[in-house]
Amino acid sequence: MPTVSMTNLRRGLLVEIDGQVFSVLEYQHVKPGKGGAFVRTKIRNVKQGKVIDKTFNASEKLEVAEVDKKEVQYQYRADDEYHFMDMKTYEDLLLSGEALGDNLNYLIESMELEVWIYQGEPIGIELPMTVELEVVEAPPAFKGDTAAGNNKPVTMETGLIVQVPYFIESGEMLKIDTRTGEYIERVKD
Repeated sequence: MPTVSMTNLRRGLLVEIDGQVFSVLEYQHVKPGKGGAFVRTKIRNVKQGKVIDKTFNASEKLEVAEVDKKEVQYQYRADDEYHFMDMKTYEDLLLSGEALGDNLNYLIESMELEVWIYQGEPIGIELPMTVELEVVEAPPAFKGDTAAGNNKPVTMETGLIVQVPYFIESGEMLKIDTRTGEYIERVKD
């Protein structure tokens, strides 16, 4: 199985630790004045959706998870199961809400994305870097509120709450970064 050194760690990398697949969310190389260097990480268990903090010795290597990717289209939700259609075979793939975690904030019907397959089972998804979502609830802006740097929280069609400039109103389409959950820009017609 291929390995990756701590110096080559990157966001989104899928690694295998104790027989489970984790996605690297954050990492920080630390070189203290005394003692050896280490790497502080925040990783998410892809199957369970739980995020944990884990520290590794800088000289350690991690096994890269051998994960296949399938192009799919998100179809619908039934209870806590989310249905995806394989774009080549039209096979129905199921994932639980727990396995999808925060990615649920960006899922909209008919969206095309990739599903990760590990040992024959779907375990998670890879979203596009940005998605376009509609604002369903936005507090009104008042005169004088539009000063530079001021933001207000709005609710998107998936339930995601995003900080946006005061001029954004309900019904507008916004481009959102799926890695950070931040507003990028209004979508022009």
